[in-house]
Amino acid sequence: MKRCPTCHRTFTDQNLSFCTEDGTPLVNISEAQPTIGASSDGREDPAAPASDASAWKAPTYQPPSGYTPPGGGDKRRAWPWLLGITAVLVVGIVVIIGIMITAKILLPRTPIAPVNRNAPTNSTDSESNRNERADLNSNLHEDNSNQAGKNSNNEGDSSNAAPPTDKEQVLAQLTDLEQEWTVANLNADKKALAHILADDYAGSNNEGRTQGKADYIKTIERDTSVQKWDFEDLKLGLRGDRATLTGTVRLVIDNRDVAYHFTDKFVWRDGRWQATGSEVTLVQ
Repeated sequence: MKRCPTCHRTFTDQNLSFCTEDGTPLVNISEAQPTIGASSDGREDPAAPASDASAWKAPTYQPPSGYTPPGGGDKRRAWPWLLGITAVLVVGIVVIIGIMITAKILLPRTPIAPVNRNAPTNSTDSESNRNERADLNSNLHEDNSNQAGKNSNNEGDSSNAAPPTDKEQVLAQLTDLEQEWTVANLNADKKALAHILADDYAGSNNEGRTQGKADYIKTIERDTSVQKWDFEDLKLGLRGDRATLTGTVRLVIDNRDVAYHFTDKFVWRDGRWQATGSEVTLVQ
């Protein structure tokens, strides 16, 4: 038998643990002990002495050991999730910054495209830029020398070849020759210039003074101030074994744009085109 210490009701159902009236945990009582203040149906007996009921002290109510107050568990478990999310965000930001810095360091530099034509004047430049352009011109010079050697080896076989008559073919050939000529000027490659210029070459230099082949090659000096160049508006005049090429060459010299209009004359001799004259005018 069990008793409710609050309302003093008794219960014979051993499966009950709490009072059905007020929810107070029930306490076991002896089967032989008379029920004080309650009738057989569980209701309080008005005839029973009140002093016996009031003398009994109910134990203090203690919640079950596994009891958790409503809403308390969620608050205790919320901060680990917030801490974890914050840590993930911080790590992600650090990784992204690290990738950006690594890409900035490892990103290869884009080389400056090769340029064209001889520079009109020498100007001051930083030592590092001069070294970089010297290496670039050295590579171009090597390619030009190899091509000149191939042409020299083939002269015996093509010395009697007839001049080409297709204008597109001749324009392509003279454009390539202008490129070789410019590289030879920048590198002061006298051997390549001796191959490009005809023996009867006569042209004006940047100062307007007429030069022959020997004077041209003797006075040429290496120029490292040109960063790049490009040909524009090339026009070809072709008559038999004679060709004239006109156009504009734009150069970048120490980060400044300079343009020159030129007229170059060529002759088909010994199975190849050779320069017989050149006039250059500064474009204002």
